[in-house]
Order: sequence, then C-alpha cells, then structure tokens
Amino acid sequence: MSTQEGTATEQPATERPTEQAAARAVPPRLDPAVWPATARVGADGAVSVGGVDLRALAAQHGTPAYVLDEADFRTRARGFRTAFEHAFAPLGVGVDVYYAGKAFLSVAVARWAHEEGLRIDTATGGELAVALRAGVPGVDIGLHGNNKSDAEIERALAAGVGRVVIDSLAEVDRVADAAARAGTRAPVMVRVTTGVHAGGHEYISTAHEDQKFGLSVTGGQALAALRAVLGRPELELLGIHSHIGSQILDPSGFEVAARRVMELRAELGALTGHLVPEVDLGGGFGIAYVPGDVPLDPDRVAKDMAGTVAEACAALGTAPPRISIEPGRAIVGPTTVTLYTVGTVKPVTVLASGGPSGDLVTGDAGDAAADRPGEDLVRTYVSVDGGMSDNLRPALYGAAYTAAVVSRAAHERTVPARVVGKHCESGDVVVRDVELPDDVATGDLLAVPATGAYGRSMASNYNHVPRPPVVAVRDGVARVIVRRETEDDLLALDLG
Repeated sequence: MSTQEGTATEQPATERPTEQAAARAVPPRLDPAVWPATARVGADGAVSVGGVDLRALAAQHGTPAYVLDEADFRTRARGFRTAFEHAFAPLGVGVDVYYAGKAFLSVAVARWAHEEGLRIDTATGGELAVALRAGVPGVDIGLHGNNKSDAEIERALAAGVGRVVIDSLAEVDRVADAAARAGTRAPVMVRVTTGVHAGGHEYISTAHEDQKFGLSVTGGQALAALRAVLGRPELELLGIHSHIGSQILDPSGFEVAARRVMELRAELGALTGHLVPEVDLGGGFGIAYVPGDVPLDPDRVAKDMAGTVAEACAALGTAPPRISIEPGRAIVGPTTVTLYTVGTVKPVTVLASGGPSGDLVTGDAGDAAADRPGEDLVRTYVSVDGGMSDNLRPALYGAAYTAAVVSRAAHERTVPARVVGKHCESGDVVVRDVELPDDVATGDLLAVPATGAYGRSMASNYNHVPRPPVVAVRDGVARVIVRRETEDDLLALDLG
C-alpha cells in the first residue's frame, strides 16, 4: 500500500522512513496461482517466462504481445486428462477430454492439445478449419454452436467429426437431412440446460433457461429432442451434453447438473430402451485472475464428479456412461501473459469533497473517495500500447486482472493505479485496480497475467489497431505461432 505523507510526519524522528528507504527497489512478487508455471524473477528484478527474458522478447517481437508458456499448457492439458481418467477408472468407464477451442485456438495449440491426448471442441466453421489444419483427425473433433449454418454442418460431416452437438429441436432435422445428402450417419449429442446457474457473470452462465443455448430439461424440450433424434435413422445418438457456465469456482454446480443429466438419461432409457452411452459434463472450470483467487483443482473436481455419477447411477439402477469434459480457460488461461510497453503515466486526483466545484462524484471515482472518507485520492493512470482490442473482458464483463512491472526492480512504495489502453473509450480499462510501484514510468514493460483465455480469441481491430502476435516460449526459445497483424493486413480488406 502507498505511504501517506501525513502519517510519516506524525512519527517520532527516529521512526520516520528516509527517502532512501521509501525508494528501495524490490523485484516484483508473482503469485504462482496467477502467473505461468515457468515465470521467474531474476536478480535484477526482470521476469522471464519459459526461460525467455521478457525484455529480450519485447525487443525482438515488440509489444503488445501474448506470451504463451508451452510447457505449462501441455502440463495443464495432461493434468486434466489424467485426473479424470483416474477418478472414473473405478467406475469402469472411459473419459474424453475436449480442449474448448473458443478459449484460444491456433494450429500449434490444437497440435499440442492433441499430442497430450485431448480432443478438440469447436464452435464454428473457422475453429473447425484450424483443428483440421493442425492435422487433428475428424473423429477427435466435436462441433458445437447454437446456430450452425448448413455449410458448417456439411463440412463437419465431410471431415468425419466425432460428434455434432445439437442445440435446438429444429437442428435435429437439419443435421439428419445433411447426413442423408452426404450418405452418412451423423454421430450427435443433444445439449440440455439443467437449470443450474453458475459462472462468474450473467453473460457466461449458460445453463439457466432464459438464454440461447440448449434445450430445457424441466420444460420437456430436452426429452423431446432426444426422442426426435432416435426417430431419425440418419443420426446416431451418442449422448447428452451439459454445460453450466464459465469461470466456475464452486464445484457444487457440476454435481447438481451431473445428477440431473443422469436422471434424464435414465428417463429416456425407460421410455425408449435406449440408454445413451456418453454424457458430456462441459467445462467452465475457474482459474485465478488476481492474488487471493483459488482456482478449481482438477483432481478434486474429477473425484467429486465421479462420486456424483456413481451415486446417481446406483440410485437409478443404470450403468455409468462414458464421460467427456471440455476445459478451455483452465488449460490456456494461466499459461499466458500480455506484455505491454508503458506510455503516458498520469496522476488523477479524486477530491473527497466532490468535483472541482463541489459536484457530486459518482461511479468509480465516488466509490474510491468513499473508501477514504475525508481524504483526496490520487489514482495513477498507466496507459499501455494495447487495451480493449487485445483484452475485451474487463470492458465486457468487468473482469478483474492484476499487473506488474517486469523489466526491472522497482520502488517498494506503491500507488493505487489503473492500467488503461490507447483506444477512444473511457471504458478502455485493462486492470481497474492494482498497486503499482510509485516510479512506474514511460518505457517500462508491464505484464498482465492469466490472459490466455479469450484475450486473442476476442481481440478486435477497434480504432484500426492490428492484433498482437502470440509468442510461444519453451526452454529458453521464443517462437511466433500467430504473427502480428500489420496495417497492410487491415488495408488488404478495404476494397476502396
């Protein structure tokens, strides 16, 4: 926390901090729950990831840049597979782990995931194209989507995907008709909504009824769709799919949803004699974004889910199904930092009495002033060379992140800061509240961790800013796996 000048003058002279002590340089403190597994702080206070000094990486590849720890990605992917395989082995059923490509997908990342024994979950034709370009066999790819085009369905069937996840009653006939035209039998699952409300924000909570995904269990639409699939010989009903949300830190939601899906599976079996062989329990496993966050532990979640499935199936008198899950954020999110260069550093004073003319202060400024009654607040706005075009989540969801100066040791004394971007929006905020060294300055390298999920995936060209590269690091070597866009790339789309 920052030291208040008034407090210093009230201390006895022997206890007053000297200017030298106040300016003592210290290396950044990196919370291992938030930063990539290979992040290290050097003797000079500079940070490396994957054995690559971030200063050298910035000098070679520029900023902003997404820096992805390949070894960490592979370890997390492997960890999910092993945790769930071990947890469900006593039930005598297999497990498939699908990497949710929507979090971040590139040819290299799809290859890594598949090499670690994962399949790839895609939500659009574009994501399907990336997985296929990576050489992932069609049988190891799933296609999701609430509004698949005919072209996407046809391409998926032509590629021999392992499953198409049906998201509406109308889609049953559309997929069946496409399969008939292709002369094939389409393997499908039906996505259901269980009524479980889970996730970090309303926009990413996906299992309540009043939203666009899936078919309601309680409303009867799910059962109707499952029976409709069984009525079309062009379709092979693999199972039931459930996804309850994203950034979930309380595992109890998964257990409730799993129980409801097992009940639906048993009901369908009793009515039709068809006990679906597989159930997908989705993803949404939460990660740590700021110090103090406790991410979901894959081993614990896997054991809890296995226990729930075993209990539910025993009570219902049904054999346990094969299980699949779809982690995305939990694999790629913590592996990546976004590296920026600091530009303008601007202290902004929020008056305790209101605005300059006694105006009412509301919103963030009002909240900040309320936290320090009777005191003016000086917040340091630290502008970086990226912003909402490379990380939309703070503006879209109010998502919280942290940041650190990673190019040097910096003053131990800190100031309340807000990291903001270069875009023409007052909502262009990267990190809303963070303590940064009071000597943060133009030219410093600033890193924001836990940006691997939905950073590059949601990136835009707002204000005609080219999107940053993704640079993979491992064993002291940095290589670009998605190149930086250029102004020529942007202009090439403009036909004049």
